[in-house]
Amino acid sequence: MKPSQLSCDVVCLGLIVADHVCAPIRKIPAPGGLITTPELRLTIGGCAANASTDMARLGLSVELVGLVGDDPFGNVVIEELRSNGVRCEHVKRLTDQATAATMVINVHGEDRRFIHAVGANTQLTGNEVSNELLSSAKALVVGGFGLNPSLSGENVRDLFSRARDSSVVTVLDVVLDDVDMCRTMLKDALPETDYFLPNSDEARLLTGTSDIQQQARILLDWGARAVVITRGASGVILADQTGAVKEVPAFSVTQVDGTGGGDAFVSGFVYALLKELPPQTCMRYGAAMGASCVQHSGATTGVFNSQELEEFIRSQKCAEDE
Repeated sequence: MKPSQLSCDVVCLGLIVADHVCAPIRKIPAPGGLITTPELRLTIGGCAANASTDMARLGLSVELVGLVGDDPFGNVVIEELRSNGVRCEHVKRLTDQATAATMVINVHGEDRRFIHAVGANTQLTGNEVSNELLSSAKALVVGGFGLNPSLSGENVRDLFSRARDSSVVTVLDVVLDDVDMCRTMLKDALPETDYFLPNSDEARLLTGTSDIQQQARILLDWGARAVVITRGASGVILADQTGAVKEVPAFSVTQVDGTGGGDAFVSGFVYALLKELPPQTCMRYGAAMGASCVQHSGATTGVFNSQELEEFIRSQKCAEDE
């Protein structure tokens, strides 16, 4: 048993971003033009910050590890993370880098667009996570792997190896920019990864195939112990090294903004994983959290807390029984 005064449920490492999100607009304005939106929201973003916030909202104790600038955006991000219950003692502030920032543009009937400044995240390596911090946790989540070369495949492999030595489950989420670079990084990291969670677009680009079963097999061949591929309205598939393949359908909701949906899925999946629930149930919890996220503008604005999540899962089971 790990000492209670040191323990946490999850250590989360990765991208921390200040998001400036617009509520859906009618269209992209012409050059020199202007269009109004009901809301412009400045909030947290980045895979690790989003997933940490969502997991904390579910009642998990989360230690976030990452980098921000010593600037106003860094102030906003840390204040909001802490207000949501995320522990930020291991978020370091850099004086020579700005906080990473993203403009998120939502247009009715279209997928969202991103304009991103990488900022402080470029200096994150993964070596920031100490063995002492790892030994205090039950799970380690790396969010936004593949965007930052400094958080290399070798570094994540070594970090996950250290996590395994402490019996900590490892979860890897990915962001694609340079697909070839990310593919190379993954081949280093996946042999030490318990759960790899790409979406179907990412899996297609990484593997070169649109067949979901082939995508899973290729990613398993690269070494992951289990692969969970989210497919939006088409649901979720999980495949593992035993050859088992499990699927769950998506929940039917009206999408307002897809930002953060994948990170919300990660949070629900890890929440259920730590409750030692079966794989298909873990996927359902993840899908439910994703569904709660995309019904609101912003990456973490509308995600369920634990009571809301459990009630939603129960209500869906009742509906299926009718």
